[in-house]
Amino acid sequence: MPSGIKQSLQEKGVRLTRQRQILLELIDESAKHLDAEGLFHLAKEKDPKINRVTVYRTLKMLKESGLIDELDLMHFNGEQHFYETRMKQEHAHVVCLRCGRVEEFFGEPLQRLRRQVEANFGFQVIVARTEMGGYCSDCQATRAREMMDVDASLPHGGPRRKAS
Repeated sequence: MPSGIKQSLQEKGVRLTRQRQILLELIDESAKHLDAEGLFHLAKEKDPKINRVTVYRTLKMLKESGLIDELDLMHFNGEQHFYETRMKQEHAHVVCLRCGRVEEFFGEPLQRLRRQVEANFGFQVIVARTEMGGYCSDCQATRAREMMDVDASLPHGGPRRKAS
């Protein structure tokens, strides 16, 4: 776990219990974005005594302390929320609207956008979250195949319209 998180917790007077440490490590080290339920199941593997209430209370406390971000990721799974530590470098989330795959984009274009917003609006940006939705390369190929299948099943000349 990054020392910055431990230090931030200490500064806020929050005790880092074993269960909180497990949850923070899971959020920080996971290769995928976890929701509360997924986090609970992974934490349960590490500590069978952990319960859902602990997970939800810890997520709320970490969010209110500014140590984690709560993301909706284009609402791909309805109102489900996902969590990641704020200690990560600022990045954009690129979400496939078909399969739900999430990629993280880092780089100078995001920093330029931040500077442009600050300059254009005289605004001091504290946190920036960017999401982009579209179709990953696998889903683009699947969609193209599905469209060819639909076209092939239509009568010659495409869809027919009734004469008015």
